[in-house]
Amino acid sequence: MRLKIKIVGIIQGVGFRPFIYRTAVKNQLKGYVKNRGDAGVEILLEGKESDIHNFMRDLKEKKPPLAQIHEIITTELKGKNEYATFSIHKSSKETELSGSVIPPDIAICDDCLKELRNPKDPRHEYFFITCTNCGPRFTIIDTLPYDRENTTMRDFPMCSFCLKEYKDPLNRRFHAQTVACPRCGPKAYLTTHKGEFVKHKDPIREAGKLLAEGFIMAIKGYGGFHVAASTTKDKPLIRLREVKHRSQKPFAIMARSLEAIKTFAEVSKEEAALLTSYTRPIVLLNKNSAYYLSDLVAPGLHNVGVMLPYTGLHYMLFDKVDEPAFVMTSANPPNQPIIKDNEEALQSLGGTVDYFLFHNRQIAHRCDDSVVRMHGKNPVFLRRSRGYAPAPIMLKEKAKRCVVGLGGELNNTACVLLGNKAFISQHIDDVENVETREFLENATKHLIRLTNSTVDAVACDLHPKFTTTKLARDLAEENGWRLFQVQHHYAHIAALMIEHGVEEIVGVCCDGYGYGMDGEAWGGEILLCTRESSDFKRVAHLEKQPLIGGDLATRFPLRMATGILHKRVDVASWLLQNKTHFPHGESEIQLILNQLEKSNNIIETTSCGRVLDATAAVLGVCYERTYEGEPAMKLESAALKGKDVIKLEPIIKSNTLDTTQMLLEIFENREKYPKADLAYSMHSYLARGLAELAIENAEDNGIRTVGFSGGAACNQILTSIMRKAVETAGLRFLVHEAIPPGDGGVSFGQAVVGGFFQV
Repeated sequence: MRLKIKIVGIIQGVGFRPFIYRTAVKNQLKGYVKNRGDAGVEILLEGKESDIHNFMRDLKEKKPPLAQIHEIITTELKGKNEYATFSIHKSSKETELSGSVIPPDIAICDDCLKELRNPKDPRHEYFFITCTNCGPRFTIIDTLPYDRENTTMRDFPMCSFCLKEYKDPLNRRFHAQTVACPRCGPKAYLTTHKGEFVKHKDPIREAGKLLAEGFIMAIKGYGGFHVAASTTKDKPLIRLREVKHRSQKPFAIMARSLEAIKTFAEVSKEEAALLTSYTRPIVLLNKNSAYYLSDLVAPGLHNVGVMLPYTGLHYMLFDKVDEPAFVMTSANPPNQPIIKDNEEALQSLGGTVDYFLFHNRQIAHRCDDSVVRMHGKNPVFLRRSRGYAPAPIMLKEKAKRCVVGLGGELNNTACVLLGNKAFISQHIDDVENVETREFLENATKHLIRLTNSTVDAVACDLHPKFTTTKLARDLAEENGWRLFQVQHHYAHIAALMIEHGVEEIVGVCCDGYGYGMDGEAWGGEILLCTRESSDFKRVAHLEKQPLIGGDLATRFPLRMATGILHKRVDVASWLLQNKTHFPHGESEIQLILNQLEKSNNIIETTSCGRVLDATAAVLGVCYERTYEGEPAMKLESAALKGKDVIKLEPIIKSNTLDTTQMLLEIFENREKYPKADLAYSMHSYLARGLAELAIENAEDNGIRTVGFSGGAACNQILTSIMRKAVETAGLRFLVHEAIPPGDGGVSFGQAVVGGFFQV
C-alpha cells in the first residue's frame, strides 16, 4: 500500500519530523517526511496496510506534546513501491495548503535545564541551550519552511558535535534547527552603557551581580530587550522611573523560582501552573502580607506582575546572587516598539542603563511578554504575545472569508481569520506613529505569509482618524481587498460570540473609550447582537457625563469628577483644597468651572472607565493617569478588601444607568466610611446596574446569554458581581478565555464581523 499524507497544524519546529521518522521505522514503513513552504508537513508511506493503520493511530495518539494537528489529508497512490528506507527529505517550498503556522517561542525544557546544570555535559552553563522541545521559534524565523537557513541561526554553522546530534534519530536534538553549543553557537557578552566591551569569563553571572549591586542593565532575550534592575533597592528604581518618565506604571519582575515568589506573593494552584507552563507568561499575583520588595515596583497596586525564567540565560542571572527577583520590563522608548537590535539598543538605551548584556544572534521578529491574571480559576489575558502568538485560536465553525483585522489604536494586535482558526499577532502596543504603524503592517504581512492565507478583506475601527483606519484603507486599495469598518464595542462583543460559538447575546461592553455610531465617546454599553443581523442594537448605556477639556479629562480624573458632581453640588471649595493636583492650580479650576457654567461644546461620554477614574479622584486614590487604566486599576486595588456600605439600588431611566447619584454618595460620605468600602460600593453599583440592564434586555428579547467584554472585564470585582447577578437570574454568563477582553482582542472581533456576520 502507498499513501501520501499532508498535515496542517503546528507541526514545524516541534520535533514532528523526527517523531514521524521514528514512528515509520517502528512500523516497518518506507518513504519520506518533509517540511513544506506552507508550514505543513508531507509524508509518503509504503508498506503493509496494517502497518500504515498502526502508523496513523500513533500519529494521532503519540504526537509530540507541542504539536497540534488540525487536518490530515490522505491520498492513496497507485504504482509500485519506490523506497528502500524511510528518511527525512529536504524541505520543499511548495505552498499548496493554508492554515499551518510555526509555534510560539517555548520556555527552556526540564531536560535542557538539567544539562545546563550538569558539569559533565558539553552544554554545561551554555545560555542558549535548546532542543526540539524548547527554545525560540516565532522570533527567529524569516521565511518558511522552518529550516535553519531560513532562521537567524543560519549565522551559526553546527560544529561536529552538534551535527552528530542533529543527525541522530535517537537524539532529542534530531533535526532541531536551533541546536548549538559553546563552540559553535551564539555568544553572550557584557558592555558598558557606551558599548565598551567588559572582559569577563562569565558575563551572564557578572550581570546578575551588577544588578544585585544596584546597577541598571539592558538584557537581550528571545524577542527583544528587557531593562533589568534590583527589586529590593529603591535607588535604581527611582532612577529608572526618572529616565523612563514612568512615575507610576508597574514594572514586571522575573523571580528566580516559584519558592521565591511565594515569599512575597500569594500563589494559587492555578497561578503556579501558569507560571511554570512552557508559555511562561507574566502572571498578576496578589502581594502577600509579608511583601518585602520595593514599593516602587508596583506602586499603589495590590498585585505585582511576575514571571519565571524562560531561557538558560535568565536562570544563570540568579546563580551568584541572593536576590529573589529582578525587574524585567520591556525595553522600548516612549510610544515605540520593543527594541530588538543591538545597535538600536545602544542608541536608545545608552542614556538609561549602566550596562548591556548582549548576545550576537539576531532577532527576526520582536515579541513582548504575555500578561495574564486569574479570576478565581479562570485565566484572563491582559496581553497575549510571547508563548502564545502565533498559535491559532480554534473556533467552533468556519468563517465565510479570510479577513485581516487591524485593531484599534491602543494595546493593539493584528488578526488573520482563516476558516476555523484565528491567528492573532504578538502585542503591537499603541499605534500612534510611523514606527508602530510599520511594526503593525510588517507583523500583519508576516502572519499572512506564515499561514499562507489568501486574504479577501481587511477590517478596522470605525474611527476615521485612527492610524489603523488609514492603514486598512491603504491595504484594501493596494491588494483589492474589501474594507469593513467595525464599531469598537461591537467588535468586542462579536469576538465573545464567536469565541464561545453562540448565536445571540446581550453583551455588556465597558472600557475607557470607543468611537460610537453617533460619533460620540462610548464606553459603557449594552449591545444586542445576533447572527441573523450584520449589525447590532445599542439597547442601553451608562449616563452621559461631561469630558471637561476632552483628552485632558482622561489624564486628570479630577476634571471628570468635577463634571459629574457639578450638576448636584458646589465643588469649588473642594477643588481649591485639591488645587495642587491641577497642573495650573487655581486658574485651571476657574477655567473648568466657567466651562461648566456655560456648557458650550463640552464632549460627553458614556465611558465606564471615566466613572471609575472620577471615583479614584474623589477618594484620593489617583489624581493623574500616567499609564493606561491607572486610576481604575488603583481603585480596584483599594476596593478589594471593602464592602458595599452605600447599597444604592441601580437608578435606571430609559435604559440608562445613572452614575451621577452614586458618585455624589461617594463624595458626601468620603469622610464617614473607609476608602476601601466606598471604592467597593462604586464597583458594586456599576456591576449590579449593568447586569440588571443586560438581564432585562435579554429576557425581553428571549435571549439566554449575557456576556462581558472590554477592558473593564479584566476587573475581578466587576466580573464576579456581574456573574453572580446574571447566573442568579438563570442566564448564561460569558467572558473571554482565549483572547484579551481589552483592546488586544479588538482585531479578532473586527475580523469576526467581516468573516462571519457581513454578507
